[in-house]
Amino acid sequence: MTPLGLRTRLIAAFLLVAAISAVTTAALTYQQARTAILKQSQDTAVSTLRDQVEQQAVHLPLDQQELKRIVVDLAKRGKPHPWNVFAEYGTLRVSSNFNQPTSTVITDDLREKVRKNQHGAFQRVEDHGGTPYLTVGVAAVFTHGGVSEPTGAVFFASMPLIEENRTVQAMVDAAQQGAVPGLAIAVIPALLAARSVLRPVRDMRRAAERLGRGRLDTRIEVKGADELAGLARTFNETARALEQSVSELREAEARARRFASDVSHELRTPLAGMLAVTEVLDEDAECLDLDPDTAKALRLISAETGKLAVLVEDLMEISRFDARAAELNLDDVDIAEAVGKTLERRHWDDDRVVTDLPRGVRARLDPRRFDVVLANLVGNALRHGNAPVRITVRTGPHPEGERLIVEVADSGPGIAPEVLPHIFDRFFKADAARTRSAGSGLGLAITLENVRLHGGTLRAAGGPAQGAAGGAVFTVDMPLEARA
Repeated sequence: MTPLGLRTRLIAAFLLVAAISAVTTAALTYQQARTAILKQSQDTAVSTLRDQVEQQAVHLPLDQQELKRIVVDLAKRGKPHPWNVFAEYGTLRVSSNFNQPTSTVITDDLREKVRKNQHGAFQRVEDHGGTPYLTVGVAAVFTHGGVSEPTGAVFFASMPLIEENRTVQAMVDAAQQGAVPGLAIAVIPALLAARSVLRPVRDMRRAAERLGRGRLDTRIEVKGADELAGLARTFNETARALEQSVSELREAEARARRFASDVSHELRTPLAGMLAVTEVLDEDAECLDLDPDTAKALRLISAETGKLAVLVEDLMEISRFDARAAELNLDDVDIAEAVGKTLERRHWDDDRVVTDLPRGVRARLDPRRFDVVLANLVGNALRHGNAPVRITVRTGPHPEGERLIVEVADSGPGIAPEVLPHIFDRFFKADAARTRSAGSGLGLAITLENVRLHGGTLRAAGGPAQGAAGGAVFTVDMPLEARA
């Protein structure tokens, strides 16, 4: 189920609040208005009947004819609606309606209330047909010596509340008919409120997207002083601090690249002279009868000078990648022939390296950089793994075009799992105690950059979990048609 958007939730919440407010207001208004309408009718009826009964001249004992006269007279004076008046005196029962001496809307509960309260009582009831009635009862009294005494006669007046019910129902209908248009009208302020909330949110989302794309100068226009404005100010402060930090990091990185490049360039000339001198010394060491310590020192100087020269060349290559100055010089290459030349040039064309090279596989790539990639991977496998090293070449399909896949696998112990995430880091050494090595520590990093320059990927895998024959496996995956 797709979650509702923020706009939809805001409008729904606004309409829900509006609906609850409307229903609550209508219910309270209905209750108050209904109470007021009914109270007015019942108060008028009670006071009118009481006044009319008090004005009647009652001569005791009462007979049926006298009671009939009184109820007919009372019925003529009914307010606020015409009454049906009933009288009870002992066993006598009379009413203003000749066909019905008593009524079902006069309850025993009302008779008990009238007996206890000489000022009168009322009750709202419904007849068998469901019609609402207001029934009022007043006991006739006579005053003797300042004391009111009951005469025994009780008069009841009943009137239908049809008009009052119609008025109340009209109020309910009006509330129901006005609820839907009211909610429809409430959509307009809901949309305006949602827009005022969502506009800063959308601006902030677009700003965050631009910031994620590297536009660190992105800022949000701050409007108002509410929570969203505070959030916008916080975003701007964060973006400003991030821009400053990234700028400082870029400057430091640029200085580091310039330093490495400058040092490498400055070292090339003296290293060239040192290499020439060491070559002469190596030749003289073979002709001259030198003592063992001197000969060992000469060989050590020659070896270390060679390592330093390799390190300088690798640093210069890395600095070109960092400065994005590395370029591809593409050419059509026969892969089997290129692999064979790489192995032959480094004297690896013996039983230490086994190849599986299908004929006819051609690719458009940079021959020099492909040679560097293959030489670094095979040399790394021979130094840190065990022979034989197997080179496998194949092609594979891809949605963007056919790919060239080259695998270099050794027969050594493999790569420890904790080493794999750092295998392509610069100057990374799997053994922290091994501070000296035959390589510069940049070979795999340079290999990765060369593969990326061709638009490919380089993966490392392999370890003890693969079994006794499992060693390190490096897989190069690049397009057959590289683009400069």
